[in-house]
Amino acid sequence: MPYRNPILRGTYPDPSICRVGEDYYLVTSSFCYFPGVPIFHSRDLVHWQQIGHCLTRPSQLNLKGIASALGIFAPTLRYHDGRFYMVTTLVAGGGHFYVWTDDPAGEWSDPVWLEQDGIDPSLFFEDDGRVYLTSTGEPSGIYQAEIDLKTGKPLSEKRLIWRGMGGRYPEGPHLYKVGSTYYLMISEGGTEYAHRVTMARADSVWGEFEPCPFNPIFTHQNLPHHPFQATGHADLVQDHTGRWWMVCLAIRPNQLYFPAHHLGRETILVPVAWNADGWLIVNEGKPAEIENPIDPLPVHHWPEQPDRDDFETSSLNLYWNFIRTPESPFWSISERPGWLRLVGQPATLNDIAAPAFVGRRQQYFASTIRALIDFDPQQEGQEAGLTLFQNEDHHYEIGIHREMDERVVFVRQRIGSLEAIVARASLPMGTIILTIETTLSEYTFGYQLTDGTSHVLATGRTRYLTSEIAGGFTGVFVGMYATGHGTVSTTPADFDWFEIQPHGD
Repeated sequence: MPYRNPILRGTYPDPSICRVGEDYYLVTSSFCYFPGVPIFHSRDLVHWQQIGHCLTRPSQLNLKGIASALGIFAPTLRYHDGRFYMVTTLVAGGGHFYVWTDDPAGEWSDPVWLEQDGIDPSLFFEDDGRVYLTSTGEPSGIYQAEIDLKTGKPLSEKRLIWRGMGGRYPEGPHLYKVGSTYYLMISEGGTEYAHRVTMARADSVWGEFEPCPFNPIFTHQNLPHHPFQATGHADLVQDHTGRWWMVCLAIRPNQLYFPAHHLGRETILVPVAWNADGWLIVNEGKPAEIENPIDPLPVHHWPEQPDRDDFETSSLNLYWNFIRTPESPFWSISERPGWLRLVGQPATLNDIAAPAFVGRRQQYFASTIRALIDFDPQQEGQEAGLTLFQNEDHHYEIGIHREMDERVVFVRQRIGSLEAIVARASLPMGTIILTIETTLSEYTFGYQLTDGTSHVLATGRTRYLTSEIAGGFTGVFVGMYATGHGTVSTTPADFDWFEIQPHGD
């Protein structure tokens, strides 16, 4: 069967992959979101099921005070001697560390901190038992040191092993041994429209590394109208039949106004092969496509993820996330069985803090988002509803609050330093359904009353939630939120269900 890209939709950037027998595991960056580093399982490289997160405890991941564009960068996942290792960087929060587990769907260890600087760390396990840590460093280039795997302490001086091909920000290094040859694959040009993958090889783990004569081995930088842009930050895996594959990130920009993307950097899959000269050929030298007329492996479908969550499980589904590490227990699915209860915290979505927020990635351009809410604020400042969150300075809400003696549904838009309520309407008592219709270019906010009547309140352009305007590295998250605007709310907000119905890609 042919397969479609992206294999992971929404903001799942910096993929790293490993194989154990006929099972494949993949992790991606998570930035300011908690739990950190989602991990996925596949049997065919195309269909992936989230099985957990690598960082689920405050002792593993403290994101307090970390801006949304910082936090967890570029993890690398490796399997060695019966154990999984995930190494990453907590930017602005402590640097490199790794965690390990014998069960990737279970609990992972507390962090083992590393002394090397830079970002984008990767572990390489040599045949003789030595372990090497590779990362970026200054002056700009790729650096490496041997480390003690138990303690994380360096066993050698950090050495510059390759500067890349002259593109800015040489990053995302991964070291492989194929036969007796060491291959170093990196990305250059920044994780933007000039992103590209380059490669070098050597006879020693320390180099000297010889660049590939046709670098970059993969890029879309000169294909301005291709649906995938910014391809890079790649990792390799050899499947259990002997074929080689590459996962990397890409964006799907909206070309309506100017190239800009709001779903974030997504994960795509392309085939690769080694030529007669021992160099890597990516996708037969062609660009990555949405439709791929090749059969990776026998198809293994996981159970379909339902569009709707009725909050009837004993814990939150794995696709839900918080903004930063929760500082207090602001949510419950047991206090009112079958409902998600949020207690508004002092923090708002404008703050670099931990607001009461439970959200998931926007994964489709066109969709219908709905949630049934039961919320009767008793004081001004108590507020709850749905949000489209890009970062603290760029987000939209449709929410409920109290104005004087009225319960009001409103739409607010925060675009940089500008913030305004752009529409409002008085509400009768009782539950209502909040709705957001999404298209490539626009969000439409509305609500439905218990009598079945529907009302449209306002629209907002997707362009103001793109990375090109909002900055940063993340895509849009959609979720439920509550706030007390400086105090803990005395009125909880209860959500009976939440659903996303996609309409195509």
